[in-house]
Amino acid sequence: MIDKVKLNRRKFLAAAAVGTASAMQITIPGSAFAQAGYPKRPITLVVMYAAGGGTDTIMRKLAEEMAASQGWNINVINKPGAVGGVATQFVTAAKPDGYTLLGGANYNRFVRVLGHAEFVPWKDWVPMKAANALASWSVRKDSPFQTFDDVIKAAKEKPGSVTISTSGTGGVWHELALIVANIAGVELKYVPYKGGKPATLAGLQGETDIAGGGVHEHIELIRAGELRNLCQTSAEDIVLDDGTTLPSIATILPESKKILPVGATYNFMVRRDLPPEVMQMLADGFRAAAGSDAFKALMEQKFFQLDIKVGEEADREGALMESVTVDIFNKFQDQIGAEVKTAEELGLPSPDDFDSWWPPEGYEPPPIS
Repeated sequence: MIDKVKLNRRKFLAAAAVGTASAMQITIPGSAFAQAGYPKRPITLVVMYAAGGGTDTIMRKLAEEMAASQGWNINVINKPGAVGGVATQFVTAAKPDGYTLLGGANYNRFVRVLGHAEFVPWKDWVPMKAANALASWSVRKDSPFQTFDDVIKAAKEKPGSVTISTSGTGGVWHELALIVANIAGVELKYVPYKGGKPATLAGLQGETDIAGGGVHEHIELIRAGELRNLCQTSAEDIVLDDGTTLPSIATILPESKKILPVGATYNFMVRRDLPPEVMQMLADGFRAAAGSDAFKALMEQKFFQLDIKVGEEADREGALMESVTVDIFNKFQDQIGAEVKTAEELGLPSPDDFDSWWPPEGYEPPPIS
C-alpha cells in the first residue's frame, strides 16, 4: 500500500516539471500575435460530457486558467451525448476560426470506433492532453456488497444480475468495466448515463448496484462515508488520510497487473484546419493553464495525474488508444449494443503492431512549435 501523498506527488511532480519546461520553451514573436488579431470576442469551449463529471471539471479549470493567463473571455457549455459525438458535431459545424473549441476526453476515439463520425481524431483534430484519471467501482454505504469478491460471487451465481453505471455505452468507464469484468470472468449489466456525475449519482441513489466512474468522481463521497470503494485501477492500493483504503484491482486480480495503471485521459481539442497562428496561441494558452499552480492543486486534490502532451506525442498516444479500443470493442461487441468498426475499416494496426506502424503514411504533425 502507498500513502496518498506519495502516490500523487511522485507521478505528478515529475510530469509537472516536464510540462512546465515545455511551456517555458515556447516563444512566439509579437508580430504573429498582432497579425492574428485573436481573439476579438469570447471563445466557447464545448464540453462533451455532463456538468460535474471529470471531463467537465478538468475543462472548466483549464478554461479558467487559460482565461486568466491570456486575458481571454472563455464561456463553457455542455453538450453530452453519443459518447462525445453531439459536442463534436456541434464544434465541427462551427467556423474553424478558433472561437468554438472542444473539451474532450480519451482523445475522442469512441465516436469513430462506434461509427458516430468519420473523422480521424488524431489526424483531423489537434489533441492537447492535460491529465489522466483512475477508474473506480464504488457502492452506497448500505450496499450488501462489502468487497469486490462479493460482487464476483453474486455475478457468478446469476450472470447479468449485478448492475453498474457508466458514463455512456462505449465510453471509457464502460470499456474499463468490460476489461475488469472479463478478467474476473463475470457478466455484468451496464447502465449508461450522460456523464460521470449522473453515473455516480445512480450508484449513490440505488439505481444501480455499483457506481462506475473515476476515483476523482467518487472521492468526496468516499471521504464522507456515502460510498464505499471496491476497487480502483492504480497498480497499488491508495490509503486516504483517515486510513480508508481504496483497493487496487491488482491485489484482487493479479492478472490485471500488466495493464495497470489505466484510466481516462482529458484532452483540449482544436480543429486541424485552424489558422496556424491561432492554433499556436491556443497551444500556448493551454500549456500555461495546464502548468498553473491552481490546475496542479486540482490534480492533487481530486486524484488526477498531470500528464501534459502536445503535438506529435499527443497524436501518437491518441492513435494507440484508438487501436486498443477497436481491438477490445470487437472482442466484446455483444456488450456494446451497436455495430463496431473494425481496425481494417479504420486503417489501424493491432496494438501489438502499433510501434512499427507509427507514423502512418501521410501523417503530418500539427504546426505547433
